Amino acid sequence: MWIEVIPDDFSDSTLAMKIKFLSLLAATLLLPISYAHAGAGDENLDAATKARIALFEKGPDKIDVSAYPKGIQADYRVFREKCTLCHKLSRPINSDYVLPSEWSRYVKRMMFKPGSNISKVAAKRIYEFLVFDASVRKKAELDAKLAKLAPAERNAMVAKIDAIHQEYAGK
Repeated sequence: MWIEVIPDDFSDSTLAMKIKFLSLLAATLLLPISYAHAGAGDENLDAATKARIALFEKGPDKIDVSAYPKGIQADYRVFREKCTLCHKLSRPINSDYVLPSEWSRYVKRMMFKPGSNISKVAAKRIYEFLVFDASVRKKAELDAKLAKLAPAERNAMVAKIDAIHQEYAGK
């Protein structure tokens, strides 16, 4: 067992301090690697997709969420923290995704990108923020896409949006 090689005069606080130091050192050394993954895979995209992304990234890189429920504001902070590890925040903010199914696919895809560090809990919070935000800030685009769906699919999308609004009502 590795503990046996630690000298008797080696205190628990010294060990804890060394563990903290080594953890900090590892994080510091790995940070540039995670940034190297930022946008990883973009070079394999076709020209039309690259052009779409470039257009999204030219738009605003923040949202005024002060009128949103407190829970959604907290989810926005998770969204901002996690998503900027891999790309500009303006990309999802200005994307043409508005349907819950689009955001679900997008968040799941991002969740499995190297270096994203998006847990299932964080992914759910990001998804809920994006669905709520699209239903408020991009309402016209959402309504246009909903109108093109078959009734059953439209009802399913509306139910998901309504459930998020109800969950955060008064929070």
